[in-house]
Amino acid sequence: MEHTPSPTVSVNLAEFGLEKTEDGQHVQWASGSALHPWHWSGARKCYDMTLILLLEAFTTAISTSGATAARASQHGTDLSMTVLIFAYMSSYQLGQGVGIIVFPPYSEAFGRKKLYIASSLLYAVFCVIVGVGNSHVASGIARFMTGVLSAIPSVVITGSIADMFKARTRVWMVFLYIVATGTGLGLGPVYSAYVAAEYGWEWVFYIAAMVTALLAVMMLCIRESRPSLLLRQHAERLQRKTGQDFKPFIPDHVPDLKTFARISLFRPAQLLFSEPVMFTLSVISGVANGLFYLFVDTVPDIYRKMGFSEQSSSLPLLTIVIALVGNLLIRCYDHRTTAIAEKRTHNLPPEHKLFGMWFAAPGLAIGLWIFAWTIPPDVPAVHWAVSSFALCLVGFGLNEFSTVLSSYVTDVYLNHAASANAALSFLRVTFGAFFPLFAPRMFDDLGANKAVSVLAIFSTFICLVPPVFHCYGRQLREKSKFSQYSTAAVSDSS
Repeated sequence: MEHTPSPTVSVNLAEFGLEKTEDGQHVQWASGSALHPWHWSGARKCYDMTLILLLEAFTTAISTSGATAARASQHGTDLSMTVLIFAYMSSYQLGQGVGIIVFPPYSEAFGRKKLYIASSLLYAVFCVIVGVGNSHVASGIARFMTGVLSAIPSVVITGSIADMFKARTRVWMVFLYIVATGTGLGLGPVYSAYVAAEYGWEWVFYIAAMVTALLAVMMLCIRESRPSLLLRQHAERLQRKTGQDFKPFIPDHVPDLKTFARISLFRPAQLLFSEPVMFTLSVISGVANGLFYLFVDTVPDIYRKMGFSEQSSSLPLLTIVIALVGNLLIRCYDHRTTAIAEKRTHNLPPEHKLFGMWFAAPGLAIGLWIFAWTIPPDVPAVHWAVSSFALCLVGFGLNEFSTVLSSYVTDVYLNHAASANAALSFLRVTFGAFFPLFAPRMFDDLGANKAVSVLAIFSTFICLVPPVFHCYGRQLREKSKFSQYSTAAVSDSS
């Protein structure tokens, strides 16, 4: 039976943006509450998200600097390039894989703000250690730790987006997240190549330390955005003011660290290995990310053979940033479709977010095929602009995969968006760690043309994924207990 609170209680509840549940036993967010992160001011959201996006873009750029550091530090050592790539590049990705498992569920249980600040400060400290490391072992360990810390902006950001934005705006915010990541991926190799050439590879990390330390200071002014944590805080303040017991309605509340370790810590693993949708999309995301980090190591060498200098050989990777224009056109279509659906009061299913895959999959495959046969040694006479155009298609495909897959799992697993993206990202970084390790041997044994052709063949098979999800995606999603729980747990604060 519905419980009607007294006028005095109603006034107190309204002051904190809360209302009683129908059974009268708990409090929840009031409809349209200005204190809910969905309804914060535009200036507040802009400040917070700008800093988080800048942190993501810069740490992503530094993640690509490992190849430059490995090549520059090879002089005077007997270690093979594979070992150095592992120390300076793969270790970062493996560290990020560890952080991806730990931090997102922690942020869901205990909040996000402190994680952003602490990770930025510690990231700066370990960047200094990488630069001054007296051995490759010390630098490798420090790179591993920066990878652990980089997981916070990389995957917790999707939880922050779900905290602060409704579905229609969320499309654009996830796209901005992908723009930040894509910009970092494209500019990172160029930044590290030019800084290393002018000042030494150590300054790549000294500058990174200064930038992330500054971001940490600026993040002291952001707000906590986790709605369940804010709800609990407001309920506690209401109790102190009135002396009455107001229990917050938080279906996924984690009461203590023991329960957190037993349930939330392993939630990304649960999602990855118990949900067919998550596993399939995570593999695709992993291959896409692995391809990029493979190219960070191999593309400069290919263009040096075309006559490019040590610094300019990384410039073709900027096509990844240019390709974002194509991704923007897809987002415009998504926005228009969502707007039409809202006018008709029709809710689009999450499968709508996979529309971009119809273009990303063939774009990636075609780009790889063109690139494979417009580069030396087998095809030495083709102008470099042709292969750069092919890289643009590849970049479009990689960027679009990141956008649509992240948007899809965010909508499917709303209340566990950070953990769902952690599962997605775990295989991303695993593939990103190991693809560069076999790349030198693969390209040396097969030659660049045949090696890229092998990648193109695999990417061609990915073209089958969009029609499969178009036909069966809804059935698979509806069988997910995590998807159903998240939908039920998120209150309508519109």
